[in-house]
Parts: sequence; structure tokens; C-alpha cells
Amino acid sequence: MTTPQPSPQEFGGAPGYGVPGGAPYAGPPAGPPPHIPGPPVPGAGTYVQPGPYGAPQAPYGAPPQAPYGYQGPGMPPPVPPKSNAGKTWGIVGAIAGVVVIGGIASAVALSGGGGGGGGTGGTAGPKYRVTVPRTLADGSYTLSKDISQQAGTSVPHDGTNEHGITAVGGQYGSGTKSLVMVGLYGTIDNPRTTVEHAIRGMKDDAQTDVAVPEKEFTPSAGGGPLTCGVDVRQEAGQKITMAFCVWADASTSVNVAQTDTADLSKDPRSVDLQEFADTAGKIRREVTKPLDTASA
Repeated sequence: MTTPQPSPQEFGGAPGYGVPGGAPYAGPPAGPPPHIPGPPVPGAGTYVQPGPYGAPQAPYGAPPQAPYGYQGPGMPPPVPPKSNAGKTWGIVGAIAGVVVIGGIASAVALSGGGGGGGGTGGTAGPKYRVTVPRTLADGSYTLSKDISQQAGTSVPHDGTNEHGITAVGGQYGSGTKSLVMVGLYGTIDNPRTTVEHAIRGMKDDAQTDVAVPEKEFTPSAGGGPLTCGVDVRQEAGQKITMAFCVWADASTSVNVAQTDTADLSKDPRSVDLQEFADTAGKIRREVTKPLDTASA
């Protein structure tokens, strides 16, 4: 016995989509429409097996998920997981910048003249300014972002110990290392007070802990001592080890901080602070210029 075969038109082929042989339209079929496992495929009307089911779908009405990296106003960006450490250079630098700028801003806002000694201040001696060169430490670091505008809007122009302040800064990279330099220049009554308050400003950050207490180091290439230490920053569940050095004189104060995205949570005690102080000594020489000279 021969079973009648349906015509191609009954599977959606032309002519008359869904209407066999171009028959007159008789209205919608009774009852609910049949379940269609996949979208209709244009062409000769051949049935195509739909793809596998099971792809997770958000429940109806669920709000869309914000893209990774979204942040509220004034907040540093989150740190990606360790598996993406090679892509976190700019993000880690931004976080270090937030900490360093906060410390410098606190130094001006909190400083009170008179305490601690630390060299001559006020109007004595030559005046210097802080610049943002394209490279630092004999070309080892390359400028990726000038953050002078951000520093300038964050740091007070006048404090009880600093006056007529201009703030500048830059974010630099060297391989997997990210270095932030933030400096201010103007008139500093007591340089040691400025250094102490810059360090206090970083310590007071709720997400930053002192890992290696600061102490003075003398760069191997000469120059005055620098105050250096290691902090650990907690950000999105990730520990970020950050070495820093701070210095100040009668007209300038600079803070440099370095992180390494190759090992964000390295043991703080393994950081060679003398080596970093030697690097910071080179940076001090490169960013400090007489006030009356043209920009570098």
C-alpha cells in the first residue's frame, strides 16, 4: 500500500508559505499553534534539526548584568582575577595612583609646621619644580598616562606647611611593572613633616595595610636619604604588594610607588627596598628641575 506523501508546500515551501498548492486562506487553525522547535529555514522547505538545548537564560525581568570593569564615581577600578594578570597593568597603576594621590593630598591637608626637624624650609635656598618626563630611571620606565590633572584637582593648593602648591604626576610601565609618580612643588616649611604626612595619608586608607614599615635609605648613586616601605592593598579580594619611596625638600615633595602584575601578591618581605631606593634616586634626579628652566 502506498502512503500519500505531503507536498513540499506543507513544510513551508513556496508557493504560499504554509498554504498547500496555493489553496484559499481558510482562517487560523483551531486550537493553540503547534510547537516549533527551531526557527523556519528559508529555502526548499527541508527540515533542519535545531541546535542543542540547555544554554542558560536569564529569568524574565532580571536586570542586565553590568559589564566587567564598571565602577561608580570616584572609585578605583576592580582588579581582574590572577589568570588575567598580564592584562591588569593599567588597572593596577590606576589603583596605585589613587593611593599615592591620596597620600600627597593628606600631606598638604594635615601638615602642621614646626615638628620633626628635617632640613631648612620656607624661602631658603633655590626653588625647584617637579616634571613628568617621558621616561624614568635611565629609560627603564615609559610614560603611559599623565595624571597631573587628577593630582591637581585632588591636592589642596595651600596647607599649614605647604603653600602655593602645584601637583603633577604620571603613570609609567616597565614590562610587568607599573610605577606611579606624584609630586608637588611650591613652598614647604618643613620637609620632614611633609614626608611623614604623605606616608600617614597612605596608611589611613581603609584598604591599605603596612607590610614593611618605612625607614630611610640612601641611594647608591648619592643624594639625600629617601623614606621607603611596602604596603599591601586589598582590592576586589586581591592583595596588591606596593613598594614606595617618598622625599621632600624646601620646594618639592615626590612619592613613587611600584607594583608588579606578574606577582601582585608577592611576599612584601621579598621586596628589595634598597634596590627600589636606588631607582627612586634616579627618578628624583630626573623629575626635579630648577624652577626657572623650560619644561623637560
